[in-house]
Amino acid sequence: MQEKPNFGEQPPSPEEIEAALSANTSDELQRLQTELAELKAKSADLADQFLRAKAEAENARRRAEEEVSKARKFGIENFAEGLLPVCDSLDAALAIQNASAQQLREGSEATLRQLLSALERNRVLAINPPAGEKFDPHRHQAISMVPAAQEANTIVSVLQKGYLIADRILRPALVTVAAPK
Repeated sequence: MQEKPNFGEQPPSPEEIEAALSANTSDELQRLQTELAELKAKSADLADQFLRAKAEAENARRRAEEEVSKARKFGIENFAEGLLPVCDSLDAALAIQNASAQQLREGSEATLRQLLSALERNRVLAINPPAGEKFDPHRHQAISMVPAAQEANTIVSVLQKGYLIADRILRPALVTVAAPK
C-alpha cells in the first residue's frame, strides 16, 4: 500500500532520520552481539564436549592396550601353575637314589597323568585317532601309506599324538594311512 503524501506535515529533518537510523542500527547491533555471545558460548561448550570425548576415547584405548599387555604377560600363568606339580613329581623322582624299575615306571605314569590333567584343564587335548578312523588332513598328517585290510584312506596306526588347543590344531597327529587297493 502506498502512502499518500501529507502536505500539511513537515518532512522529517536529517537529524530525525539519523536518530531513527541510529536507533535501528543500535537495536540490530545489540541483537547481533547477543547472538554472537550465544554462539560463542555454544561453541565453547561443544569444544569442551569434544575434548572430553577425545580424552575419554584416549583413556579407553590406553586401558585396552594395558589389558592386552597384561593378558599376554600373565595369560600363561594358570597353565604354568598346572605344570608345577609335574615339576615337583619329577624332582622327587630324581631325588630317589636307588629306585627300582617298577618304582620308576609307576612314578612316570603318575607324572604323565598329572601332565595330561594340567593340559586338559588348559584345554589342550590329545589327538589320538583309533585305527580305522577316516583320515582328516586338518587333524592328521600322513607319514606313509601302507597296504592294509581296512578301507583306503583310513588310519592304520598313530606314530605320534597330535594336540588341539581350544579347537585349534597345535600339532597334527602323525599317522600311517591305508593305501588304496
